[in-house]
Amino acid sequence: MSNPAAHVAALYRYPVKGLSPERLEGVRLAPGGTFPLDRAYAIGNGPTGFDPAAPSYLPKVRFLMLMRNERLAALDTRLDDATRTLTIRRGGATVAEGRLDTAEGRAAIEAFFDAYEADELRGPAEVLHVPGFSFSDVAAKVVSLINLESVRDLAGRIGAAVDPRRFRGNLLVEAMPAWSELDLVGRRVAIGGVVLEGMDRIVRCAATNVNPDTAERDLTIPRALDENYGHGDCGIYLRV
Repeated sequence: MSNPAAHVAALYRYPVKGLSPERLEGVRLAPGGTFPLDRAYAIGNGPTGFDPAAPSYLPKVRFLMLMRNERLAALDTRLDDATRTLTIRRGGATVAEGRLDTAEGRAAIEAFFDAYEADELRGPAEVLHVPGFSFSDVAAKVVSLINLESVRDLAGRIGAAVDPRRFRGNLLVEAMPAWSELDLVGRRVAIGGVVLEGMDRIVRCAATNVNPDTAERDLTIPRALDENYGHGDCGIYLRV
């Protein structure tokens, strides 16, 4: 990176939109791609209009997601790459499990969310997936970068701990000056031998208000950003 002291502190992927992050020890990126299996699946909130034969970007309100469905944060989920088995735990106990590459497995996961999110569903839950498609919050295939110094600066301004997992980033970077990541938009940066181009700031929504451990809305991050910095941005999207 342009700052020689800066380095990647953690790597995360989010196999199912709105569900748990999975920490990675390393990742291989391809030009124009996302983290492998990042947002590869989504849980449709009733009818979504998603066409697997012609997959295209849809707004996140069509799916279960933390901005409106904070109870998702109480779930600990893991996807096994080899079998595509999704395991859902709550309070340390397995509450659902199913292979997402089989109709039976998808039905088991859908039945769980039909019950778990019954009060917030607009129709039956549906597991959605198309190989190579990412259910990102933006149409372009990107990776997201969160500067841990920016998160610490925000925490200092509001006088409360701010877990960086609230921002659901792929790359968590250490030893960058606070908010200097915003200056990378329109510039190229090398990270671990990979060249990425800053595409846009990430405008934060109410999903960041949700505590990733308690599933409670205990902070008002978008408002805090606006009040302290005059914008609602934290982190950036980059293209490989």
